[in-house]
Amino acid sequence: MKLQSILVATDFSECSGAAFRAASHLAQTFQAKLILLHVISLKRVAVLSEYLGQQEEALTGILRERAYRLLAEFLKRWNAAGLEVESLVAVGAPFQEIAVIARDLAADLVVIGGYGRKGRGPIEEVFFGSTAEKVVRLLPCAVLCVPFTDETPEAPAGS
Repeated sequence: MKLQSILVATDFSECSGAAFRAASHLAQTFQAKLILLHVISLKRVAVLSEYLGQQEEALTGILRERAYRLLAEFLKRWNAAGLEVESLVAVGAPFQEIAVIARDLAADLVVIGGYGRKGRGPIEEVFFGSTAEKVVRLLPCAVLCVPFTDETPEAPAGS
């Protein structure tokens, strides 16, 4: 199997960090391009827009800027190897955007945390996260789902 590009989807959770670490090891092994993607949920934008009384477009711009800052912080914490990483932010349904971008970029592998920020409840003990599950069903390329467990190494302190 030849990996030339690896897309890592993140929601900035610990599980996403574990997924990034796994992708980093693979990128080093295969000398593959590493792409980090965060998707801003369009549903959440709509709810925030209504709640705050702001236009969705203006709010999306603010959220996009915040997402790029959070991506930079995420990389400071989890990119211990100092790999070159392309960062992207998209807006839409997370599973759909991950699939579309993976196809558009012709990613050979998508790496995603098995669980998002909401964590792992009793149902998720049996089934992995809904976004991860939908991505697996949509993509023709390989998808690696990485769980965060007590044994998953955390980012070094102070990084």
